[in-house]
Amino acid sequence: MTEHTTPPTLLLVDDQQEYTRGLARLVEGEHPEYRCLRAANAAQALEALESETVSLMLTDLRMPGMDGLELLREALAVEPALSVIVLTGFGSIETAVEALKAGAYDFLTKPVDKDVLLRTLDKALERNRLLEENFCLRSWVASRELDDELVGESVAMRRLKEQIRAVAQSDYTVLITGESGTGKERISRAIHKLSSRRDKPLLTVNCPAIPDQLLESELFGHEKGAFTGADRTRKGIFVEASGGTLLLDEIGDISMNIQTKLLRVLQEREVRPVGSSRSVPVDVRILASTNRDLQEKIREGTFREDLFYRLNVLTVQAPALARRCEDVPLLANYFLSESCREMGLPGKRMAPEVPGFLAARRWPGNVRELQNFMRRLCVFCHGEEVDMAQVYLALSAEGERCENGDTAESYKDAKAQVVEAFTRAYVTDLLQRTQGNVSEAARLSGLERVSLQKIIKRHEIDADRYR
Repeated sequence: MTEHTTPPTLLLVDDQQEYTRGLARLVEGEHPEYRCLRAANAAQALEALESETVSLMLTDLRMPGMDGLELLREALAVEPALSVIVLTGFGSIETAVEALKAGAYDFLTKPVDKDVLLRTLDKALERNRLLEENFCLRSWVASRELDDELVGESVAMRRLKEQIRAVAQSDYTVLITGESGTGKERISRAIHKLSSRRDKPLLTVNCPAIPDQLLESELFGHEKGAFTGADRTRKGIFVEASGGTLLLDEIGDISMNIQTKLLRVLQEREVRPVGSSRSVPVDVRILASTNRDLQEKIREGTFREDLFYRLNVLTVQAPALARRCEDVPLLANYFLSESCREMGLPGKRMAPEVPGFLAARRWPGNVRELQNFMRRLCVFCHGEEVDMAQVYLALSAEGERCENGDTAESYKDAKAQVVEAFTRAYVTDLLQRTQGNVSEAARLSGLERVSLQKIIKRHEIDADRYR
């Protein structure tokens, strides 16, 4: 008998209700833990699939109204992983091949031998179990990739990752907001990787980078001869992304003309290429990103309110680096290692005082600015350790003062900021290395356990997260 984490539910479909009752008695007699649902026609079967979690569907081929093959196609559209076995008293090679091509797991001819039926059911349910395990494994891998893609352990980052995992499970449009350099494109990649469309393409259109007169053709395609220079037919990125995900980057910068046409695509789920008289249906999930305040643009009359509400079904906000300064040491280490790989250099480490200094600085360009700074550090550091001398050299090379161009603070305040950032980064690193063991962390640091606990409490660090 095939083992399942939860007892499987079978859906038996046949217009002869006495036949499905007999099948249910046979299956449940052999496997009492199985649950059998019965449907007298395709409409009832589709209702059951919408409201129940069904592992396997056994359906007759010849039924009034929608037949078994049509039901098979509709059912797989609702639940692509469903195993379907088609039964018929009118068996032939042609109908068997047609059913299998349409996605059936197997094809059996009435009257069905009991042993053959039960063996086929077991194999089909085993397929379901393997698909479920594969899905869980891939979800776990994608979740680990999310931590690699979006580095950070701050409260803001933990909330962001929770949001990403949640919105990835649906197919709704997502509006990703945030300042420039906060990683909106990385967020879009993470959503795509965790979604059911992960095996299909993720395509990106940088809306402001394309002249308005060409953006319509880039998005929706064009017919040959539609305008000067259109020497061949072009599909357009909506069609190219079919089945996958499309990121409209910096959506707040498109013209009102393109906004109107984009709204129609989102409403009708079809595009009309430039110069064509017919529309093409598209199946694509839309992600849109912006660093603009779209509601302010609506008030200014430069962004359509109806388009905003079409895009703003789900919202994810990328936090500014200033809201998660405790992540700066982690990010700096990550970008330093990444820069070494990019340049083909051996790995480098940061001197103890560097992470705290970086965490205390202001980064108006957010994560992107920090990443570029770590690349410069990698260039200026010729040894194995990045120290403050190289940090000052990198700052002077880009024409910055150590205060990052802001109004100078008092020595006392500047020192307090650096010490605060260093303490948080140091304790966080200790807890990571000791897997949350405060006693071991105190021993390594040379602090009394009570003193370390006070520091942990003052900085609101959750030691349990590292266990």
